[in-house]
Amino acid sequence: MSTGAERPGQTAIRGRRLEPDARREQILSVAVRLFGERPYPEVSTTDVARDAGVARGLVNHYFGTKKELYLEVVRVMLTVPEVALERLPVGDPPQRVDAIVTWFLDVVSRHSTSWLAAITAGGMAGDSDVDRVITEAVDVAADSVLAAVGLGDRQDEALRGMARAYVGMATYTAREWLQRNVLTRDQVHLLLTTTLLTILEKVFPKAL
Repeated sequence: MSTGAERPGQTAIRGRRLEPDARREQILSVAVRLFGERPYPEVSTTDVARDAGVARGLVNHYFGTKKELYLEVVRVMLTVPEVALERLPVGDPPQRVDAIVTWFLDVVSRHSTSWLAAITAGGMAGDSDVDRVITEAVDVAADSVLAAVGLGDRQDEALRGMARAYVGMATYTAREWLQRNVLTRDQVHLLLTTTLLTILEKVFPKAL
């Protein structure tokens, strides 16, 4: 549970006026950290408000209930943002595959604790709302994989199914690196890029 002690910079946060979007992001950032550090039952909106330097009512104003806040944390940790695709290099498939895998590994390593908590549902496994958010995030990730390799305009459920399977493999491969420490980042990068290029060159053409 939170000790109530102020963290470095928290006083500055309290004394600074932020625009609504910035304040919301500040609260969400704190929630991402806290739900990554502790299981769902051990985090309260009071804890989030205290660490964000805001009144608890403001947390409720932006996110509703504690569960709705948690769902947003899971969503933001697992969903591939559009900006990630927009920033991919304009090049051949190997360059784009390398870029999207590098982006994924950068994100999960930078937020490893929170990302691992999100994919394991942080004590909320089996909850229908959490499962729905995770499923939606996997769908977005699969569509992003197809877009990254130039197949984003193909409305083919078989391709989407294969892309979802790849996303699942990427998730568990990252866990082998971050959670079990049995793979290095270079090994994970090699496995994910080689697999995706093989799927692109040898599997997708037959599926189409």
